[in-house]
Amino acid sequence: MSYEREKEVAVRAAIAASKLCQRVRQDIPTAMEKQDKSPVTVADYGSQALVCKALAEAFPDDSVVGEEDATALRQAEMSEALTKVTGYVKEIETNATEEDVLTWIDRGNGKIAPRFWTLDPIDGTKGFLRQDQYAVALALIDEGEVKLGVLACPALAVDTRDPGILFVAVRGEGAQMMPLAGGQAEAIAVCDADNRANLRFVESVESSHGNPAQQDAVARAVGIVTPSLRMDSQAKYGAVASGQAALYLRLPSPKTPDYRENIWDHAAGAIVVEEAGGRVSDMNGKPLDFSRNVKLKENRGVVVSNGTIHDTVLEALKSIAQ
Repeated sequence: MSYEREKEVAVRAAIAASKLCQRVRQDIPTAMEKQDKSPVTVADYGSQALVCKALAEAFPDDSVVGEEDATALRQAEMSEALTKVTGYVKEIETNATEEDVLTWIDRGNGKIAPRFWTLDPIDGTKGFLRQDQYAVALALIDEGEVKLGVLACPALAVDTRDPGILFVAVRGEGAQMMPLAGGQAEAIAVCDADNRANLRFVESVESSHGNPAQQDAVARAVGIVTPSLRMDSQAKYGAVASGQAALYLRLPSPKTPDYRENIWDHAAGAIVVEEAGGRVSDMNGKPLDFSRNVKLKENRGVVVSNGTIHDTVLEALKSIAQ
């Protein structure tokens, strides 16, 4: 099945959401705190509103499983925040009302279905607030498999080019990247084993997002000695897919050994890496299952590589765990 229409809509929506996020960031945003103590900004809400509106118009029967909902924004004490969100959305969707914005955000409260989208409107909110890396991540899961992924990284630069890269992949068609500001798309591929300069590890800025000691031990075990890249969000997947790094590990923190990842934190990035020639699995070598729950309940940890070192990484993980 061709996903050309889905790709076109998803790319356009991710670019619009990125424009809103960059516009908010110019105003030095502040964070609100969700019930789970994680930060959220007006850009998270505005980005989800724009993407969900685009998907609802193009594919009204599709469910969207997004990270945010409008419950907090509907509270009286959040009226100022709602006004701000609506103001930013109106810069792109000029006829939007506050009720429209709330409705579009809540469009992301869909359920897992045979065909559905999963969205992280700002993956890496802490990076966004620090003026660092973040991503708008959107993926389509159809017949139990990720079929399309779009990863917009407004602060990511490749080589000497201006920041703002969009990665897109369709199952069986390879992966591409293009400037967010517009321009020619080009095919991308993971780095090969002989590329010593880019045979390096990419990891989260936040040490609590993994097991840094174990991750460093695995990197050394597979011969990676180059200093790691540290960045927020699924931009790390983009780094591996475009050959800037060979390995990304997301291992459970010793403080939360039973933690399971959210599907929106990995679905878009995973297909981009796989279609660029890399490999993605959990730390036991099992494929990531995005089709059953908002959590990757059947998977523990995430291993992302250029493919050629993947089995060696898995063996190193087994040895270190013993």
